Amino acid sequence: MVTGDYDITVRPGLPTHVEVKDTKGHTLFNKEDATKGKFAFTTEEFDIFDICFETKTPHGQQQHLSPHHTTKEVTFTIKHGVETKDYDALAKANKLKPLEVELNRLEDLSTAIVSDFAYMKEREEEMRNTNESTNNKVLYFSIFSMGCLMSLAIWQVLYLRRYFKAKKLID
Repeated sequence: MVTGDYDITVRPGLPTHVEVKDTKGHTLFNKEDATKGKFAFTTEEFDIFDICFETKTPHGQQQHLSPHHTTKEVTFTIKHGVETKDYDALAKANKLKPLEVELNRLEDLSTAIVSDFAYMKEREEEMRNTNESTNNKVLYFSIFSMGCLMSLAIWQVLYLRRYFKAKKLID
């Protein structure tokens, strides 16, 4: 789960467009004329997200507006994973004591850490396998290159020897 809060300063005549996309180009959030708001989405896999705040000046007004009139300030907060869970609402719904809420939060945090370590271990195995495969390919290519160079050197010596014998420069 990923959540985000944004707050954009208002400038008359300068609307801001907010868009969130994943690396596959899917639009996860899109809002025209945004000033303040929240968004949330869930994803099953690890991904990188593009969050774009775009303000365009109206045509014909680019020269007439000073930087003071076109500058906008964007305050943006993003949370993912365990950070997105609302423990206050959970405490009210289940009538939990503060210590129980903190224990739930710590349990979720430790579960997230364990899953992150499992993911890192899986990625490390993939990288190690790729590294070993690349090392083998480089080794075989080096041996092949050395073999080609040695055969070329032997051929060159034999050819030059035959050539000089034909010209009677050597015995």
